[in-house]
Amino acid sequence: MKPFLLISTRPEDSIAEEELDTFLRFTGLEPDQLRQLRLEKGPEVARELQDLDLDEISGIFVGGSPFTTSTPQAEKTEVQVRVEKDLGELLDRVMDRGTPFFGACYGVGTLGVHQGGVVDGTYAEGVGPIRITVTDEGSRDVLLEGMPETFWGYVGHQEAVRALPSNAVLLATGEECPVQMFRIGERAWATQFHPELDDTALLSRIDAYKHHGYFRPEDAEEVRRRVIDGPQADQPRRLLARFAEVFAR
Repeated sequence: MKPFLLISTRPEDSIAEEELDTFLRFTGLEPDQLRQLRLEKGPEVARELQDLDLDEISGIFVGGSPFTTSTPQAEKTEVQVRVEKDLGELLDRVMDRGTPFFGACYGVGTLGVHQGGVVDGTYAEGVGPIRITVTDEGSRDVLLEGMPETFWGYVGHQEAVRALPSNAVLLATGEECPVQMFRIGERAWATQFHPELDDTALLSRIDAYKHHGYFRPEDAEEVRRRVIDGPQADQPRRLLARFAEVFAR
């Protein structure tokens, strides 16, 4: 089988390693079937991405990120500017070739903006579980096959899609954030919620990013308690397993 590629942009080694672990567990892939590329590491990784032969992989996952796509360009770090440029160039190739693509959270910003949508802070959501509802179109989607009409998912984001790209199909929605999952064509998906997170991984991110503006640092324990005492968001991980099942080659 040709491997899948996981593109990560998290600078914290422990979080990046945990992200790889959860993607492995929830896709059901073996370690040699999922290759991680940490795009924040430097230009040499960017060159590796540019040289990537899309015919030699089964598909691409993009994990979450501390970067916010809608941050004014002048306020973005040099690393974020480079990462977004590299991801944009990759998406040019991915969408042209029809390479299977699944973006989690940060994927909404990258894929949504790339395809002409509007991403901003209008529908930001606090950290924790939310109820997600599958649309009529979503009920016919290949990845959502067998999913319940409503399920819990973990979120925590400072931006979201305000206006979908004209060519996007809305697959799932939420009470506070109307775009929770969409598809472009038949091979590219993005979710606002995090199918790659379990409660343990979400708690790690609360600790790692409590000074990044998702919540007030002094509220970190309250946010942790909301996750610990809240419903388990274990249904979304099935999307990752389904993506791997459908596109492994």
